[in-house]
Amino acid sequence: MGSISAIRELHKKRVHQSNICIPSRAKPSSTYQRPQDVALYAVFVELDIPIFCCAGKPGPRVPFEAQHVKLIDDVMYDFPDLRFVTRHGCEPWEDLAVKLMLKWPNLHYSTSAFAPKYYPEAIINYANTRGAEKILRRFFPMGLKYRYHI
Repeated sequence: MGSISAIRELHKKRVHQSNICIPSRAKPSSTYQRPQDVALYAVFVELDIPIFCCAGKPGPRVPFEAQHVKLIDDVMYDFPDLRFVTRHGCEPWEDLAVKLMLKWPNLHYSTSAFAPKYYPEAIINYANTRGAEKILRRFFPMGLKYRYHI
């Protein structure tokens, strides 16, 4: 539980503003619902710290199941107040990502890893209709305080 106390201390000093997870890069790869993550998610909800997680098929040659978009549904069910931001496209499941954003108010999408001309069509349609406020058009971290942008 040292990481939880470290997060609390950094947050108190206004140093820790968000958290990043890359499930497929863990050895072995792990999902968004590891037992140790449950305690961290509770702290993120308490401190209003967003988590930015890679979702979709990763570019490197690593197993992709850990980043399947369908797994986010369980996290949001257990922690509906968690501000969860997907990173790196959610491909090839961007349609499912849109459906989940419609279902979960605190689920967001970051356009990281893509130039605008390569944004998935499902995300463009969602942003142009009813989801513009759920799409972050910047790459983390850039010095922004995300609590003002989500």
